[in-house]
Amino acid sequence: MFKHLREEIDGILARDPAARSRLEVALCYPGFHAILLHRLARRCHDGGWRLSARLISHLARALTGIEIHPGATIGRRFFIDHGMGVVIGETADIGDDVMLYHGVTLGGTSLEPGKRHPTLGDGVIVGAGAKILGAITIGAGARIGANAVVVADVAPGTAMVGVPAKPVTPRDPADARKFLPYGTPCGDLPDPVARALSGLLDQMTALQARVAELEDAASNTPHTHASAPRNGGVRDVQGEMR
Repeated sequence: MFKHLREEIDGILARDPAARSRLEVALCYPGFHAILLHRLARRCHDGGWRLSARLISHLARALTGIEIHPGATIGRRFFIDHGMGVVIGETADIGDDVMLYHGVTLGGTSLEPGKRHPTLGDGVIVGAGAKILGAITIGAGARIGANAVVVADVAPGTAMVGVPAKPVTPRDPADARKFLPYGTPCGDLPDPVARALSGLLDQMTALQARVAELEDAASNTPHTHASAPRNGGVRDVQGEMR
């Protein structure tokens, strides 16, 4: 159960510049303690010791502020930074090299048995306070921005921000593998709603210019009114019929 212990610590050292040594990680990182206790709880859960598994999970929650259901499946080199307030549901499935920040919830939206919680692909980063709800899939390498609320599938390599979360401009493939703290682009971040409104304003301006152009053309066109016979024309036709 502990054969990947060194690998877990090295993964934390690689992603947290505040970590100074393996001993510091082993003694002072609640995310590391939570994952160790989860591995033990999962072993009990798979062995049919469900109550013991829940007790270990409860102990881990009391010690670290991180709640991971024993039934959750978690891959290698998983890291919860800062840790407090993280909730991971029973049927959550987390890949390798995934990173969560504090306040993240991987929750369910159904009371029916079966798959109810999200699936996170390899290399996903979820920013602080983000909520990923339902049996949805977050593609490998995706980035979920801080405080985003995700309720639909996310394509691999996509950055999501907002409530509800929407994709921002796709990242350069050359930068897709770079680490993105808190899962949130901090440079020139395009707002998808503002981008849509800007597009609508551009279309409205173009339509107004076109309407003005047509009105000018109509006002400059001479109008000829042909005189149409009224009563006299009707009498002539009646006379011819007689």
